[in-house]
Amino acid sequence: MTGSAVVSSDYAIYRQLVSQLLAGEEQLPSLPSITLEIRRALSQGQASLAELARLISRDPALTALLIKYASNPLQRLRRPARNLVEALNTLGLPQVDSITMLHSVRSLFTLHSAGHKKVFLQVWERLLLQTSLCCFLARRLVVLPVEQAMLVSLLSEIGSLAVLSAFRQSMGEAEQGIYQRLCDEYRGGLGVIMLRKWGVADEYVEVIRHAGDWQHGDALPLGLLDVLNLARWHTLRAQGEAALPALQSLAAYAKLPAALDFMDERGQLNLVSAHAEEIQAILDSLR
Repeated sequence: MTGSAVVSSDYAIYRQLVSQLLAGEEQLPSLPSITLEIRRALSQGQASLAELARLISRDPALTALLIKYASNPLQRLRRPARNLVEALNTLGLPQVDSITMLHSVRSLFTLHSAGHKKVFLQVWERLLLQTSLCCFLARRLVVLPVEQAMLVSLLSEIGSLAVLSAFRQSMGEAEQGIYQRLCDEYRGGLGVIMLRKWGVADEYVEVIRHAGDWQHGDALPLGLLDVLNLARWHTLRAQGEAALPALQSLAAYAKLPAALDFMDERGQLNLVSAHAEEIQAILDSLR
């Protein structure tokens, strides 16, 4: 059997596995029970900050992440948060929800080999950069709360990570190529299935469904999908993606206020390139 025939055969095998995930014949990753408890308490809005802190403190890694994020200089505090209650008070409950999802998604997927880890980290770094850009753009454009932009960006690559869960053996160069092909074909559908399974609000599911559809929603006001697509475009551009449309052809670009639509010599938003340090600071706080 030739090398191309082997790759084609392997692609068919992995394609079947992903199809089984779509059909519910294979188990998709579920959110940890502690995450469900925290999100339930946040959505009900009846727990005090002290009660929430006691619940969240059962997950030391999440506790550390919340304190770290609340102490970021971008929060413009006179002093960093000294404990979890102060961190919760600084961030507010919607942002605590988003950061809880960030932490949970990071821990959902089992890495079976060095190849799995390499691909996962590539996806994760892309996702964190996109989320940093989303938060920055939401803050600058003042069209929606930052925590909404953070959450929708974090969830936008769930389908890519779900595809990765189908690769349970070693993952060499050939399998990584197959993974990219399967992502192009299935990540949207798998992502929507997982988000519905997790009870994510329909408004977020619809935005994520159209992530990367550069012309969608051209008749609508500037909103969450536009912020996500602007962040995604700049992320892919930063990672050397060659097959991107010109920025000015995006539906999101056409909606930008005239004072913010200037482009730099590389064809990117000057708003983004001129504030690289601020975006990097957001990125550092998410790691």
